[in-house]
Amino acid sequence: MAKKPTARQEFVLFNVIYEDGSQRSNRKVPSDLLGGLDRDEPARSFIMEQDREIGEKSGLPPLPIKSLVRSGR
Repeated sequence: MAKKPTARQEFVLFNVIYEDGSQRSNRKVPSDLLGGLDRDEPARSFIMEQDREIGEKSGLPPLPIKSLVRSGR
């Protein structure tokens, strides 16, 4: 019997540089959030939300983001 195809979501990878100089590479952002007039700016909000959730779990405050760059550029 054939299996049902699974829905696949495309991602864009970003390197994130924080105010303290640290860097996190290959952070995944759904590609459907990007484009249009805002270009990559929605990625910042998405990653900030991820950082907030990680901070809540770890007990550490999220770091302010200095810049975002697409991986592979």
